[in-house]
Amino acid sequence: MSIPLVPGLLRDHLRELSERDERVDGRGRLEGRPLEVEVNPIERAEGSARVRMGDTIVYAGVKFQIMTPYSDRPDQGGLMTSAEIRPIAGRNWEPGPPSEESIELGRVVDRGIRESGCIDVNKLCILPGEKAWQVIIDLHAISDDGNLFDAFALAAIVALRNATLPAERFDVGEDERLELSCTPIMCSYHKVGGRFVYDANGEEELGGDERIHITLGDDGHVHSLQKGLRGAFTSEEFNDIMGAARARREELMQLVESLEQD
Repeated sequence: MSIPLVPGLLRDHLRELSERDERVDGRGRLEGRPLEVEVNPIERAEGSARVRMGDTIVYAGVKFQIMTPYSDRPDQGGLMTSAEIRPIAGRNWEPGPPSEESIELGRVVDRGIRESGCIDVNKLCILPGEKAWQVIIDLHAISDDGNLFDAFALAAIVALRNATLPAERFDVGEDERLELSCTPIMCSYHKVGGRFVYDANGEEELGGDERIHITLGDDGHVHSLQKGLRGAFTSEEFNDIMGAARARREELMQLVESLEQD
């Protein structure tokens, strides 16, 4: 398959920058873009967050509904995550049903949260076999300039940490904060110009190769690993990425904790 002209030229440019240990926006290889996080910007959600990474802007909203537990899990609630990217977010997104890319975004974020066990689904049970809470995480991209995975994942966990179960509205008790046992945070790395970089922007994603998404929890526990696109990485590269992800996770965790509201 031939390489389109513009991406081909971009890949050559990114390779030249890589040889000089540079990036298109002047960042270091493992340096993230400027990060802004706003807590509960959506009034009608039970918990929400807005995250801006460079020119990538996303929202996450948490809602709750009463569900009938599944017959094989009568004492458990549920979790559902979906991602929506409108055409206004970027030229690569089109109207219509969810694309494979948006479905992947929702699934990767969901997996990191689900596998961490931060939400005890047994505690979501209201009446075994009859009523349980279902946690719904809606992710929306306003602007896509790369690394929607990390932006969505960060917005989702901030929204969850500030979410309130609306028990009074459903007449099943008193309102209470959603309890989380840990804080999973995703760090994504993209191979650009023959080396892995952190928090790839739109140009680096377009001209890059394989990527990896790592969700880490408390004490550096690995909750999920997701590799995307074609290609492979060496054990040395993986160790380098994992060490960088653990350090970045601690930085992001400090930010998340500073956002806590009473």
